[in-house]
Amino acid sequence: MGVEPFTIPYSQAAVDDLRSRLARTRWPDRVSGSGWEYGTGLAFMREICRYWKDEFDWQAQVNQLSALHHYRYTTDGFGIHFIHERGKGPSPLPLVLTHGWPGSFLEMLKIIPLLTDPASYGGDPADSFDVVVPSLPGYGYSDRPASPGMNTFRIAELWTSLMRELGYRRFGAQGGDIGASVITVLGLRHAERTLGIHLNYIPGSYRPYLEAETTLCSAELAFLDDAERWYAESGGYSHLQRTTPLTAAYGLNDSPAGLAAWILEKFRDWSDCSGDVESRFTKDELLSNVTLYWMTETIHSSFRWYYETRLAPLQFQNGEFVSVPCAIARFPKEAPFPPRPWIERGYNIQRWTEMPRGGHFAAAEEPELLAADIRLFFRGLR
Repeated sequence: MGVEPFTIPYSQAAVDDLRSRLARTRWPDRVSGSGWEYGTGLAFMREICRYWKDEFDWQAQVNQLSALHHYRYTTDGFGIHFIHERGKGPSPLPLVLTHGWPGSFLEMLKIIPLLTDPASYGGDPADSFDVVVPSLPGYGYSDRPASPGMNTFRIAELWTSLMRELGYRRFGAQGGDIGASVITVLGLRHAERTLGIHLNYIPGSYRPYLEAETTLCSAELAFLDDAERWYAESGGYSHLQRTTPLTAAYGLNDSPAGLAAWILEKFRDWSDCSGDVESRFTKDELLSNVTLYWMTETIHSSFRWYYETRLAPLQFQNGEFVSVPCAIARFPKEAPFPPRPWIERGYNIQRWTEMPRGGHFAAAEEPELLAADIRLFFRGLR
């Protein structure tokens, strides 16, 4: 039990195996003239896998990541990987950042220095943070849960335990996607420890408590219709991951091309890239994330959060309300996204920002916009 330094592992044998598997990829056929209409585009996949096999340097990526301070926190026999970077300022505020799927702690690499050392980027050193970036259970270098029950509520308990171990009695919290679910629970169930929460997503399972006679406004009704339409048209991945995650994992854990297709489709569809994912992310950025999943064999364990959430959704019960101050940063390509009245039924919104651009991977796509909004929100809570 406790915190220990962690060194990111590197295996040349694993890299050689990856390249061998890529060289032996058995490609599917395609419909003449099609691009991405049927799923991840074949031409894109052939090129990204060629680059992965011939040019991508995992050793260089590991060396770059190793410049940060990595640790592992173990409690009750379960280990969490995290980055801990101290702020450069008169009184840094502790802040835990939480990623989502199909991302990883790598999503936060660009935003960490903007938060720890704002003065070096034109900001005020008084706005600095001590930044903690854990890897979700079953993701990256965190342990893979071997038993059921590792849901959003359990993860929030782990985060409070981790921050206590680091000496932070109270802290701020920020997240999107799965991270937004975990951060919501911090505000809901651990308000005495949480100074405020900043979200760039509203959990898909979130339902506020509604009295029997409650009448929803037109914006709320339209959102519920839009969300149902979105899940019907774009939610196939979610339905599979929340019902039969192991079935898909056999192929994705065995085929690097299959794994890349499953993950990179979402980077293209969910980012603000107008269909050109490499206008937002370099090949190295895309493949570092996929390679992390591959090397740690965590695609199945990452899926299982969806299964656990189906069993324990964020559906508020009578009287439940996130009372700690909350900020919402709404990035235009993040969908489906509820209207403010729907969110205000369950959250104490103190700040709402309509972002001019950006999507699902906000910390990686628009780190400057997100960092500035985080600084402004927490400035009043220090």
